[in-house]
Amino acid sequence: MEFVIFGILALVTLGAALMVVTTQNLLRSALWLILTFFGIAGIFVLLNAEFLAVVQVLVYVGAISTLIIFGVMLTRKLMDPHQPRFNSQWGVVGGFAALLFVVLATVVTHVAWPVAAGEAPADAIQRLGTDFVGPYVVPFEVASVLLVVAMIGAIIIARERE
Repeated sequence: MEFVIFGILALVTLGAALMVVTTQNLLRSALWLILTFFGIAGIFVLLNAEFLAVVQVLVYVGAISTLIIFGVMLTRKLMDPHQPRFNSQWGVVGGFAALLFVVLATVVTHVAWPVAAGEAPADAIQRLGTDFVGPYVVPFEVASVLLVVAMIGAIIIARERE
């Protein structure tokens, strides 16, 4: 049953990711990106990584998608629907993407990945939070304040043009 659910989530995620890069409307592309993020969160749930699934939904679906939609709404007058969608280098980029896929697939299938056996410590979440955020609290907060200031500045600039 889990295999079927994984297959459905994988197909939805890959299909939505394909639509992100092929859709000509930027707002629809952002909405497909949100569906892609939800699909990835569903795969995290299947892997019993509920914390990562919640972080995926809160951070990517919530914050990044909101910023993307704000960017789309603020720049929609600048977009020209009559411009060509693809440039002359799409074949080269597609070739490099295929090469990268082959290299990564080879690494994933031919490396003996170590598996750690045993129970997780009782304070694993606290230690994980301390290790990840501990030395980066100030830069993280500065980056969040800068993002909020940039979003407010973009809104003010967009309001002055109208």
